[in-house]
Amino acid sequence: MKSVLWIIAQREYIQRVTTRGFVVGTLLGPIIMVALIAVPIFVMIAVDSQAVKRIAVVDETGVLLQAMDFPAEFEFLSLAVPVDTLRSMVEREEVDGYLVLPLSLLSGGGSASYYSRGGGGLMFSTQLEQVVGQAVRSQRLIGVGASEAVLRILSEAVDVRMLRITEEGEEADAAAALAGIGYVMGFVIYICVFIYGAFVMRGVIEEKTNRIAELIASSARPFQLMMGKVLGIGAMGLTQFLVWSTMGMAIMAFGGTIASLFIEPAEYGLTDSADQQALLDAAGISIPQIPFSAFVLFVLFFVGGYLLYASLFAAVGSAVEQESDAQQFVLPIAAPIIIPMLLISPVIESPDSALAFWLSIIPFFSPILMTVRVAATNVPLWQTVLSLALLGGAFVGSIWVSSRIYRVGILMYGKKPSFVDIVRWFRQA
Repeated sequence: MKSVLWIIAQREYIQRVTTRGFVVGTLLGPIIMVALIAVPIFVMIAVDSQAVKRIAVVDETGVLLQAMDFPAEFEFLSLAVPVDTLRSMVEREEVDGYLVLPLSLLSGGGSASYYSRGGGGLMFSTQLEQVVGQAVRSQRLIGVGASEAVLRILSEAVDVRMLRITEEGEEADAAAALAGIGYVMGFVIYICVFIYGAFVMRGVIEEKTNRIAELIASSARPFQLMMGKVLGIGAMGLTQFLVWSTMGMAIMAFGGTIASLFIEPAEYGLTDSADQQALLDAAGISIPQIPFSAFVLFVLFFVGGYLLYASLFAAVGSAVEQESDAQQFVLPIAAPIIIPMLLISPVIESPDSALAFWLSIIPFFSPILMTVRVAATNVPLWQTVLSLALLGGAFVGSIWVSSRIYRVGILMYGKKPSFVDIVRWFRQA
């Protein structure tokens, strides 16, 4: 005979996975996620490709303008007109701005000045500094007798290949790409834990408001009722999670094939018969492969994080009668979920540091930060085991505390509880 807890969990799971919203959300989730990342990038590229900056130049040196190697989005105009005229041209929007290159630049003094209406953007100012700086350095080297060979050597970029030593040998180190993937994985856990935890709280509030909890409580203990709801909604989230992860891994597996379709062989000096790997190498594209162990840990930390926070959300739901009354109690629960998102950057920058280690074993932070570390670097096995053990221990502790609050709160009506009331319920249970 099925246990009461299993029946409640099964009901919660089936009730949600059979809805149209679940099916549509599961299928569209990865597409929406990719769109949120890809659309801003494509828009930025499209804007940059169309926005050509028309810049008038006052070159007092007589040589710097000819030495400038400017990108396609810059159009430099050499105009022999007074500065007042240039200012009027900027105000009339005939040019975006004008650049003054004083003679002192060639002797290492002074600075170039750019006048505009503002709003050029950070990327534009960085590019302009690079263009002017490169031209000034080249002319100063020529001034001290540097040959064309020296100038060519100094201007050539040096490619540094990043390799990782493994037991099987050496392989390309895709640390930067994997760190980005780790960030996405951590963000997904953050969103899912928050959403599914809120589902649990909302479901408890709804049952309490409709007095359904009173009927169920006659045949099930409050702890069974709470755990059944937590496990049932968690199983729904895990189902959605596994579908998304499978689709993500499939995209990663065929990412190279898809990317190669947009590469023109002739642009990189290759023939039409060049294979896929040759095209990707020529374009500098590397598709990192996520280790299966990282995927397994991704799922484990999601489950652990969900169970930890869902039990706390369930306790909050049992304490109030309306969702609006829960806000004062949600903040202390939400803060530990939000804080790790603010700490992802330092962890990604130094995934092997002591700070990253200690942050990633704190149970309330580990579902997100340890996932990021696992994707970004080779985390020792004992650290992941310790992190999972502490997360499991925190869940046991939270479920014990939450069940005591739930046992009393689920049957309390007619009063907005305070933190003092919740503490009293915990002691009375």
